[in-house]
Amino acid sequence: MRFGHRHGDLRVTPVMTQLIVLNGGSSSGKSGIARCLQAILPDAWLTLGVDTMIEAMPAAMRDSDAGIKFGPSGEVIVGPEYMTLDAAWIHGVVAMVHAGARVIVDEVFLGGAASQKRWQRAADGLHVVWVAVRCEGAVAAGREVARGDRVNGMAESQADLVHHGVHYDVEVDTTHTEAMECARAIAARLA
Repeated sequence: MRFGHRHGDLRVTPVMTQLIVLNGGSSSGKSGIARCLQAILPDAWLTLGVDTMIEAMPAAMRDSDAGIKFGPSGEVIVGPEYMTLDAAWIHGVVAMVHAGARVIVDEVFLGGAASQKRWQRAADGLHVVWVAVRCEGAVAAGREVARGDRVNGMAESQADLVHHGVHYDVEVDTTHTEAMECARAIAARLA
């Protein structure tokens, strides 16, 4: 068991959780919450996300039928090579946790419950906290435009899709709530 510490006016409790999975659509605020969690949780936590994996893929796999493609309305189409790398990615992240790292995953469950099941199988035996990061589609779409690095329509199309059939321990909504407040709500629920 780890001992908690003070950060501002928040008393962080002891944490036995090894893996936090933040699931939400594009531009829902997962990355900001992850950074805030790193700031308030005891011990060092790594943040890894699906964007990290996509950036690490060979350029030839982007906009490829075998890899990953982004449609004109923001849809994301993944091919067999992407799925192979995704499975390896999941097992690699879990191996880091087994080796002693605490990890916050910034994920987009395009397959809803099936995506969660892939993580659950790989993380069997670990103490995982599953977090829904919700944001109204219109608000996420506005963030998407402001970011300028996403295909327009992605945020709105994913806002509800990624949560279908997924079971959570904690749910936060960034529509009108700042990342730090969401991080505090998550931290309060960790074991």
